[in-house]
Amino acid sequence: MIRTFITALAVFLLDQLSKLAVVQWLGLKSVGRIDVLPPYLNFRMAWNQGVNFGLFSNDANVMRWVLIALALAISVWVLNWARKMSHWSGQVFAGCVIGGALGNVIDRVVYGAVADFLNMSCCGLNNPYAFNIADVAIFAGAFGLVLASNKHDNKE
Repeated sequence: MIRTFITALAVFLLDQLSKLAVVQWLGLKSVGRIDVLPPYLNFRMAWNQGVNFGLFSNDANVMRWVLIALALAISVWVLNWARKMSHWSGQVFAGCVIGGALGNVIDRVVYGAVADFLNMSCCGLNNPYAFNIADVAIFAGAFGLVLASNKHDNKE
């Protein structure tokens, strides 16, 4: 279980520090875009009020709190699931999901929306979407949990 907590804390801190550094200190919130390694890596300010790719976004304040409650409920469920995992990889993947979800929850509480800023394009394809470290951790953690749950036995 300690692996889950350490991973969640590390992901949460990395996410929040990256947002603080890029959005606040580099002023992305004001300038809107910073070309880092064009066209491969750019910072593009995007305030996501919905879920992935802006789904379910609207201006209603109630949706903000619904998404906060949903993220917290999923985090509790994943934490409970992680307690039953006997293999370290599943515990680490669970920590990725929890840390990422909590990082995005803090954004919704503080800003009213999730601060997305990473934009990556390649090979002539222009990606219009932005994401953040929490999103990467949630995706990697969820993918890893699927693999870990099929590969390793859980304690029941």
